[in-house]
Amino acid sequence: MSEKHLGDAIKGFLNKSHLRNGIRAVQIEQIWEELMGKTIAKYTDKIQIINQKLFITTAVGPLKNELMFQKQQIIDRVNEAFGEKVISEVIIQ
Repeated sequence: MSEKHLGDAIKGFLNKSHLRNGIRAVQIEQIWEELMGKTIAKYTDKIQIINQKLFITTAVGPLKNELMFQKQQIIDRVNEAFGEKVISEVIIQ
């Protein structure tokens, strides 16, 4: 029997399970301020990852407009933070 570290075993389990998406959703909420800054995080009402799509909800019109221009940067930042391709599209609501 081969030996595995507990961390490797957990990562393997998460990669195969449906829990991975739920964990990513929680993680994105935790790092959102770090990725986008305090002002954007303050006015962001909701952030969700569903099927490699990042849904960003805000009621602030100018922020929606700014986020529309930053879609590719947001994708790059989030994927870099996770170390893998987690999202491929950003949807501003």
